[in-house]
Amino acid sequence: MRHREWALATVKPDMTPMIDCVFQLMIFFMLTLKFVQAEGNFDINMPARGAPGGDIGLDIKVRMIADPQGNLVRLQIGQRQLGNDDRAFARLNSEILRAIGGTPGGLASKETEVEIDADDNLQYGHVMKAITACTRRVDERSGQVVRYVEKIKFAPPRR
Repeated sequence: MRHREWALATVKPDMTPMIDCVFQLMIFFMLTLKFVQAEGNFDINMPARGAPGGDIGLDIKVRMIADPQGNLVRLQIGQRQLGNDDRAFARLNSEILRAIGGTPGGLASKETEVEIDADDNLQYGHVMKAITACTRRVDERSGQVVRYVEKIKFAPPRR
């Protein structure tokens, strides 16, 4: 008997059913997918209404002007000039207390926001003194820190 040699044939699987399954799965997942909006911080700065007299929330603008060497030339709150000496920061502290109604830690102080607009070349120490004067003072009798304003923001730098 004659022995035949069979040529080794390579078997190629048919890919059509596998591609059909893949497309059906993709369509299934696309149709059953539910998009969930990402949660975020939805704090909206709406003006708070207090007594019929008006808004509680205040925006206080503190302007600090420097000379070319970076020394403080003028400190002002709104349109009021407070000077440029060390007492200017004490006057700023008093003006902030007066602006929030004289009640540190109350609703007005929580809603009040201070914007510090300092010249670009102003020395860092002056800015820190202004932040301290706007946010707190130390009670002379008890030695405790009394908080004024918690929200401080900075205006874009100016030259």
